[in-house]
Amino acid sequence: MIRILLSTCVALLVGCSSQKKDSETVLFAGEIVNPTSDQVILLKGGVKVDSAKLDDRNRFKFKLNSIENGLYHFNLAPEHQYVYLEKGDSLMVRLNTIYFDESLVFSGSNEETNNFLLELFLATEEEDSEMYSEYYELEPLDFLNKITLLKQEKVNKLKELNSESQLSDEALKLLNGSIDYTYNRYKEIYPFRHKRKTAEQNFHELPKDFYGYRSQVNYGDHTLTYLRPYYDFMKAHLGNLAYMSCLNDCDTEHKQESKQLHYKKHKLHLIDSLVVEKELRDNLFRNVAFDYLLKKKDAPENTEIFLNEFKKVSKNNMHLEEIENLYEGIANLQPTKIIPNLDVISFENETTTLTDITANKKVLFYFWSGTNSGQYKNIFERIALLREKKPDHVLIGINIKTEFEQWKKIIGTLGVDPSLQYHSNDFKELTEKLVLYPMNKAIITDNSVIVDGFSNIYKN
Repeated sequence: MIRILLSTCVALLVGCSSQKKDSETVLFAGEIVNPTSDQVILLKGGVKVDSAKLDDRNRFKFKLNSIENGLYHFNLAPEHQYVYLEKGDSLMVRLNTIYFDESLVFSGSNEETNNFLLELFLATEEEDSEMYSEYYELEPLDFLNKITLLKQEKVNKLKELNSESQLSDEALKLLNGSIDYTYNRYKEIYPFRHKRKTAEQNFHELPKDFYGYRSQVNYGDHTLTYLRPYYDFMKAHLGNLAYMSCLNDCDTEHKQESKQLHYKKHKLHLIDSLVVEKELRDNLFRNVAFDYLLKKKDAPENTEIFLNEFKKVSKNNMHLEEIENLYEGIANLQPTKIIPNLDVISFENETTTLTDITANKKVLFYFWSGTNSGQYKNIFERIALLREKKPDHVLIGINIKTEFEQWKKIIGTLGVDPSLQYHSNDFKELTEKLVLYPMNKAIITDNSVIVDGFSNIYKN
């Protein structure tokens, strides 16, 4: 893990220290190495709080006169990360976008909370991989022993940190929540992964107290709503409850519905009955809708039934427009439809449209972003193979989430034909109209008519 000393802290924040504060004004500043955007956006939940432009030395500064203590996100498109702020804080961050999370370090008041929160985030990324490769195969008691040891390491570090730094009650709650919900999520996932890993016919019998923590689950904690471990736990927990209760209790008549439709309706009603915090409810409902609409092809009448059920239980959902746009996007990418007439920009900085590009030829569109070099290098290797296999198709790359000049530099470095590459400035419109989930998707057209709107460059 890269950690860079913050020699510029004094220049950016007068009195930058971990000592507690005399005023309620919050100063949050930073320095960005290799910026991918010219501004930093600060958000509380899904709401923009403020934005700050980078200066000629790639530094930014927020001065916030009145904010709520708690968890925020700062966004340097296309990346984002947590920041915990309390009234009176003077906090500095420095990062290199090439490594982003691994290079990120905080200094100043509440540096201990923020650096430990980041440490937990990075540790979870590593442990997720170990869970899938090793731990889910273990017998239940062995699995519990493993994750108990991992959890206790984090708890001990937090106790030591608190004894040295006197963290606030709010910060302690956030950090303890991050630890608890991370390891409880692994327990929710375990029976499904274990069954798949071991190829057992039935779910493995679990110790009586395996889910003992469930009696303490808080379904309405506003302070944790946008904490990733809390949200990920809720998804796994509610999925587990919905599946198991349906498996044991749903009668044959109900199971005659499409399996996906039946299960997703079940999950919608479970969220409705248990989750009380509005933003958490809306986000969980959105997750179910996206999962249903994107991952499983179902009959159109079933999709209508699902959306009606969604609107019934999730009234005034803040994501409703996004979900309806997704549904419309999926409908408009069906075979025999004309590809959406969206603008893209050529290497020579000239605007054209997808319908013009696809006229009178067979085209395969693929998509990539300059923010993930491993991903786009793999994609271009695959495209080189597909070009041999599909000589009758023109293979066109569309770039997203990358600054125009940076995109041109990457094209030059890769040595690919720039006449077959285009750039989009409107990530939101392109994502919604072309339903870019996941990024490995491809869209195949013949004279602007869609042949397959949901292909995959690695599978089809």
